Amino acid sequence: MLENIRIILVNTSHTGNIGSAARAMKTMGLSSLYLVDPVHEPDGQASALAAGAGDVLANAKIVKTLEEAVSDCGLVVGTSARSRTHSWPMLGPRECGEKLVQEVEKYPVALVFGRENSGLTNEELQQCHFHMCIPANPEYSSLNLAAAVQTLCYEIRMAYLSKDAYPELENEYPLNDDLERFYNHLESTLQKTNFIVKNHPGMVMTKLRRLFNRARPESRELNIFARYFVVN
Repeated sequence: MLENIRIILVNTSHTGNIGSAARAMKTMGLSSLYLVDPVHEPDGQASALAAGAGDVLANAKIVKTLEEAVSDCGLVVGTSARSRTHSWPMLGPRECGEKLVQEVEKYPVALVFGRENSGLTNEELQQCHFHMCIPANPEYSSLNLAAAVQTLCYEIRMAYLSKDAYPELENEYPLNDDLERFYNHLESTLQKTNFIVKNHPGMVMTKLRRLFNRARPESRELNIFARYFVVN
């Protein structure tokens, strides 16, 4: 089960943070590390800080985009250290761990961490079903990347150890790749009907993504909407 929980690091600047994140993962039983467009690929410093987690580091998958890293995931949670202009469905650390463990039996799930200095972009956060913020000291809330990874991996492990207490997930949700195709088709349709002006799209699609994320349609519901409302 834990093998299908992905820890995704986006555009990481310091290779030491990659190694430290790998170590944090292994201490909690996680092994699936994805690196999205790292500034530098793992090197000797990463290996040194990974300590006994060299296997996690060696098996890390390097991809160019976040979309590629989460395309086959049914649940994606993005970490954010600050509130955004347009609020997104939020989870606390404990709720995040429980949700990832509950849904991983159905499909791969992912927890996404952004850049050390600026986190995830709004466009990257829009590819996540939920956002998650660690409620750190508001007077000094700066967390090292590896420390944030360790905190969330701990919550995942605690949820995993208590997994028998959760009800079985009955709903089947669409994978991220299916959702992105739906959003692209929806945007194209809205442009054709002049609901969206192509050169001045505004925030329509952002708000629609928020709407669907709050509703979290099941696979059958999304297919109904795509087939009968969007296509026609």
